[in-house]
Amino acid sequence: MSKTIFSEKNREHLSTNKYVVKISEKSITYADEFKRLFDRKQELDSLNLR
Repeated sequence: MSKTIFSEKNREHLSTNKYVVKISEKSITYADEFKRLFDRKQELDSLNLR
């Protein structure tokens, strides 16, 4: 787990991202849509490696 602490400025900037649902000093919660896109990209990348 990362030990990154997000500053207020970082949190303000990250909160403008449409895939960020919630952000605190210590964590980011991503939207389900982002998680699906990420998983799909990982799948495609693993297929390309074969």
